[in-house]
Amino acid sequence: MTDREKAANDLLRAAARLNRWASQAAAFEIPYAQARLIALIDELQPVRVSALADADHSSQPTVTAQVQRMERAGWVCRCDDPADARATLVRLTPEGSTALGQVRAARARVIDPFLDRLDEPVLDRVRVAVDVMTELLDLASHDPSRKDS
Repeated sequence: MTDREKAANDLLRAAARLNRWASQAAAFEIPYAQARLIALIDELQPVRVSALADADHSSQPTVTAQVQRMERAGWVCRCDDPADARATLVRLTPEGSTALGQVRAARARVIDPFLDRLDEPVLDRVRVAVDVMTELLDLASHDPSRKDS
C-alpha cells in the first residue's frame, strides 16, 4: 500500500468509526436505518427510490418499504418526476427536515463533550480536517468518472 493509499484508508476508517460511534451512542427517536435514509434523501433530493436504493446499497423493495413508513410518519412525500411521467421522486417534508435535525443534534451532543476537552489549536485542526473532507466530497461530487454521476 502506498503512503497515499494508507492516508486514504486511515481517513476513511477514522471517519467511519467516528460516525458509527456517534450513531451508536446517540439517542434517536427514530430507527437508525430510517435516520440514515432520511439523511440520504436530504442529500440527494428529489430522488427516485431506485437511486436511493443504489446509494444506500439496499434492495429497491427494502427502500420502498422504508419510504412508505416515512411517508406515513409525514417525513417524506412523493412528487411526479418531470423527466418521466411514469416515475415519482421522494423529497423531505418540513417534518422530515425537523426529524433529521433532531438526529443530527443527538449525534452532535455525543461528540460535543469530547470537543470541549480539546484546546483551541486542536479544535483548529478539527476545523481544517472538516474543510479537507468537505473539499474531497466536493471534488468527488463533480467527478464525471463517478458511477452515480
